[in-house]
Amino acid sequence: MIGSGTFARVARELRDDLTAAQERDPAAHSVGRVEMLLSYGGVQAILSHRICHALHQAGVPLVPRVLSNIARVATGIEIHPAATIGRGLFIDHGSGVVIGETAEVGDHVTMYQGVTLGGTGFARGKRHPTIGDEVMIGAGSKLLGPIEVGAKSKIGANSVVIHDVPPNSTVVGNPGHPVRVEGKKPSGPDADWIHLPDPVADAIRGLANRLTEVEELLAEQTGRKPQGAEVKPLSARRGPDSAGG
Repeated sequence: MIGSGTFARVARELRDDLTAAQERDPAAHSVGRVEMLLSYGGVQAILSHRICHALHQAGVPLVPRVLSNIARVATGIEIHPAATIGRGLFIDHGSGVVIGETAEVGDHVTMYQGVTLGGTGFARGKRHPTIGDEVMIGAGSKLLGPIEVGAKSKIGANSVVIHDVPPNSTVVGNPGHPVRVEGKKPSGPDADWIHLPDPVADAIRGLANRLTEVEELLAEQTGRKPQGAEVKPLSARRGPDSAGG
């Protein structure tokens, strides 16, 4: 049933969401809460979901899905009415964000545009990710399947995550690889995606170093210096224009 307690809970959650936006968006420090409600698509989408989720839990037919679709058209953010969203969610910019039916999002989570919390396969039941508290999910990231992302983790932009992520981890790449930032756990929500480690580049660099060591040992044994590999310059080739011009 929907009663005064439901409206009071939605109001408390809305206050937490507005506070989260003011704290985590540098551009929002001088913006009032009324202006946020009128102009921030992420805040509007979350408020709409709070209402839709309350109606869904109360067993109201049709209305939650209709309101959810209206919010999707208006904001570009799609959140299924059955998805569970914790306190203080902040969706920055927000266009293209998709949160599936069985997704669970913890408290004080931050998402950027293009994030997908999607399912895999056609089986019913739990098929979407579970996100821990204080997780940061970068722009364009795809988290797929019933995986769990531990608290205070950071998902780098455009990562594709298909396995569980331990708490206090940083994940980058496709598929996503857990890494550490300077040997320390990631701290606090921030938008510093430039200095994330690159596990693929690290692996290639390690192989190159090992190859250099082998060449030096071989040179000591044979007395022959290793020769550099021949690199042929690229040359223009004639043919049809792939762009159709």
